Amino acid sequence: MIQGRDGSSDFSANESGKPDGDVYDWFQRGSRLLKEGSPAAAAALLERAAEAEPESRSIREALARAQFNSRQYAQAVDSFRQIVAANPAEDYAYYGLGLALWRTGDMEAAQEPLAIAVAMRPDQRHYVTALNSVRATLRARRAAS
Repeated sequence: MIQGRDGSSDFSANESGKPDGDVYDWFQRGSRLLKEGSPAAAAALLERAAEAEPESRSIREALARAQFNSRQYAQAVDSFRQIVAANPAEDYAYYGLGLALWRTGDMEAAQEPLAIAVAMRPDQRHYVTALNSVRATLRARRAAS
């Protein structure tokens, strides 16, 4: 059992090993854990919620963020890809996918989703900064070889 900062349990489970409550409760508790700085615990709850409601974009996005923040980059790539596949107009999912690919070390693959995110939302400075960083790294690697 994982306790919150106030001593309350955010991940208590019943006899079957399932977290207490329903899918919405899991989503709410997982989101709270993520916000409070416990991304690994959030990912565990949100993974259960995503298994129960695989079509929920809100759950999938929270799960992807929790996975990324807990350094589960390969899993975050999968989650962000699922969001992009379900909704190709989701600029944040492209951005998250690009960052997760970057963190896995796949700079070449990171470039495309970041470029798409920038094309969709050129006003988002953090999207532009991430794309510029990936491209600069790729240029430096090419120049060094």
